[in-house]
Parts: sequence; structure tokens; C-alpha cells
Amino acid sequence: MGTNGQTKRDRAVSTRTTRKTRGESHHTHCTIEATVGLIGGRWKAVVIFHLLSGTLRFGELRRLLPNATARMLTLQLRELEADGLLRRKVFAEVPPRVEYTLTQEGVSLGPIVTAMGAWGKAYERRARR
Repeated sequence: MGTNGQTKRDRAVSTRTTRKTRGESHHTHCTIEATVGLIGGRWKAVVIFHLLSGTLRFGELRRLLPNATARMLTLQLRELEADGLLRRKVFAEVPPRVEYTLTQEGVSLGPIVTAMGAWGKAYERRARR
């Protein structure tokens, strides 16, 4: 028991219910912070970029992101789903088949992700000089 009468479990539950979620910015109300909170994961913007061309299965995403571990890709996909940016469809088959599709909200990030790609390409060209 802690000094204020709370058990360790009570403090953990309290922390979970008051924790800020991705894309939420109570202190600064900065819209850029909100956007980065949603797509700022290591592979999120890349996943969104690839899904702009249509529905992909997990294995296809793995091949498109060879440097991402299966675990990291799974975590990023779960966060994107929880944030309403993509839809996950599981088919009752053996072996299981899972497909990912962007929601309308996810598609709306297309211009941002595309602009990031164009900026990155220009930056690489300038850095090679």
C-alpha cells in the first residue's frame, strides 16, 4: 500500500485511464503535434503510403518493409487501427488471412505522406552533393 492508501494496482489503473493517447495534445493544442502523434511511429507513414495503392495482406506489407520486424509491424498496425486510420479484416481460413485497408481518415493522410516522400527524395539529392 502506498502513502495515500492506494495499492500498486490502483495506481496502475489510474495511470492507464488518465494517460494521453496518440494525437492528443492538451497542453499545447498544436495540430502538428496531433498529426505526428498519429503517424509518427517508425513505420506508420510508410505503411500508410503503401496502403494508399489499395488493400494489402500482412505478408505483403512485410515484404515491402524488410527492415521492420514482424512484431514492430504488428504493433504499428494495431496503433493505426486503434486510431481509426486503417481497417483490419480477418478471414476465417487456415492459415489465417488478414487484410489491411485505409479508412477515409487514413486516405486523407495521403497528401501529407506523399509530400513527406517528395521532401525526402529532394533532401537525399541535396545531401549527395
